[in-house]
Amino acid sequence: MSDRLTMQAIAQLVPQGARVLDLGCGDGAMLAYLQEHRGCTGYGVELDDTNVLACAERGVNVLQLNLEQGLLGMFADQSFDVVLQIDTLQHLRNAEVMLRETLRVGRMGIVAFPNFAHWPNRLSVLKGRMPVTKRLPYEWYDTPNIRVGTYADFAQLARKNNLRVLDSFGLQLGEVVRVLPNLRAGTAVFKLQR
Repeated sequence: MSDRLTMQAIAQLVPQGARVLDLGCGDGAMLAYLQEHRGCTGYGVELDDTNVLACAERGVNVLQLNLEQGLLGMFADQSFDVVLQIDTLQHLRNAEVMLRETLRVGRMGIVAFPNFAHWPNRLSVLKGRMPVTKRLPYEWYDTPNIRVGTYADFAQLARKNNLRVLDSFGLQLGEVVRVLPNLRAGTAVFKLQR
């Protein structure tokens, strides 16, 4: 998620000067933004070679790890102020485990993902087709997403795992959506604690 307005909206959830772990950090754009604009420090975790190189070129500390193998043994409890999972959960087979790990390793977690319940997606499904949108740009047969979820689904998952939602909203074209975010927003954002 490299859209600057979206990064700004998510960055506002991160305390100034926080120690951050960005799981599935991609090219490191979010962590670089947090370093520059919020005075944060920390690490990204990424598997893809090209993205690891891009992180290094941005000056982002990055660890090349496969998140499917979890974080146990890698980081102690509460090692970070904030753990980010921005566009990561939908790619993981162990999504629920990684959500719990996020809040074991961090005092707070921030999760963002494409909201499958956004109205254009619903309309596409009503027409009998899987959606292809800016937030879900792949065809059903070549998507890296192994699951889709909705804003409402994630709220239920947080409750199931006894996680406290400190804040939640949708994002649409970089704008915060607080009224009917499950319907009106392409991205779901949750700020969580244990």
